[in-house]
Amino acid sequence: MLQGTLTGMTDQLIPTRRAFPADDPIFALNAEAVARKAAGESILNATVGALLDDSGQLVVLDSVMDLWRDLTALEIAPYAPIAGDPAFLKALVKRHWPQLDSAGAACATPGGSGALALSLRNFLEPGQTLLSTAPFWGPYATLATENGMHLATAPWPAVGQALDGAAWDAALRNLMKTQGRVLLWLNDPCHNPTGRSLSTADRAVLSGLLREVSALGPVTLLLDFAYLDYTREPGAVAAALEDYAALGAEGRVLVGASLSLSKSMTLYGARCGALAFPWCGDPALQAALTQSCRGTWSNCAKAPQSLLLRLAKDGKAQARLAAEHRHWSEVLAARASALDAALEAEGMDALHWQGGFFVTVPAADPGAASGRLKAEGVYTVPLPEGLRVGLCALRPIEAPRFAQALRRAAAR
Repeated sequence: MLQGTLTGMTDQLIPTRRAFPADDPIFALNAEAVARKAAGESILNATVGALLDDSGQLVVLDSVMDLWRDLTALEIAPYAPIAGDPAFLKALVKRHWPQLDSAGAACATPGGSGALALSLRNFLEPGQTLLSTAPFWGPYATLATENGMHLATAPWPAVGQALDGAAWDAALRNLMKTQGRVLLWLNDPCHNPTGRSLSTADRAVLSGLLREVSALGPVTLLLDFAYLDYTREPGAVAAALEDYAALGAEGRVLVGASLSLSKSMTLYGARCGALAFPWCGDPALQAALTQSCRGTWSNCAKAPQSLLLRLAKDGKAQARLAAEHRHWSEVLAARASALDAALEAEGMDALHWQGGFFVTVPAADPGAASGRLKAEGVYTVPLPEGLRVGLCALRPIEAPRFAQALRRAAAR
């Protein structure tokens, strides 16, 4: 009887909250693939967004787990400061820019998603529009919608092509003209979902455009650094960080970063990260971020902050972590090479992965192609620009099956 009184209550929801899918689309696809596999079908699941080993088990970095097990009660149980432990914020920023002595205006967040959400609340008004790339990580649109905002895009360079400066210039100037400010989320280097980074020349073009538009109104560049530790080209990643540091230090464009422990430390469930503006110490910005924390989640978990502080003081642990990152980067590179070889064997173009967990396969009709692949037990995530493939879960031995299924799906 009680159960009956608790169902059919959608009238209690305001009208705009009544028509959502039951689950996130990516998680729903993954759940469908897992269910079919559990029922005995041969399933190739490339929807996964976490790093798996070749036996299909979640990769958990030993160096991180050893630090986790050593945490004391007082490193776990107390409240952390509302904006996060200042020493944690400084240590997290210094992982990316060792030369900096301050985190600037910064706050701890529940993962990178928390940092992204906080940037919307502080740099755009409801009804305004965020700018990002096409393609982009799907939840970017969800985050924008949940904050009463819109999402516009400019094209990510295709393989072997340069950044379309004209398209980016038009997108930036249109937003500045219509709303008087620009917030750009840029997932570079190690772009999700293409697996490719901007070139030095591309980055110079984009930085120049941001400088020009900043003369017309406030411009905020938020770098989404989810995957930097998993790259085929660590030297190129370091160079990109220096390029962005130079732009931030100029002070014309407000440059910040969404930092996360989820992928870098395989602490997905700890939900810890930060929103940091290392080249801006404005007390008003710090106060705004702190107020947003208090009014949204109040405090972030103390344990992962304590862990990072231990890591920052332990050179041996840092060396172990770096070695694990290098190993798993090599695993991802081998998977990418196997997929490129399989695609080329089927007459398709290679994808040229550089970093991160994903690549995107072009498709004329991604939705239809995804459906045909599912019929063969192959799961991908359809995007407007193609099919996202999780290298983080795709074993080299599975690459030929994937490429053959893709060729058949494209031929129909």
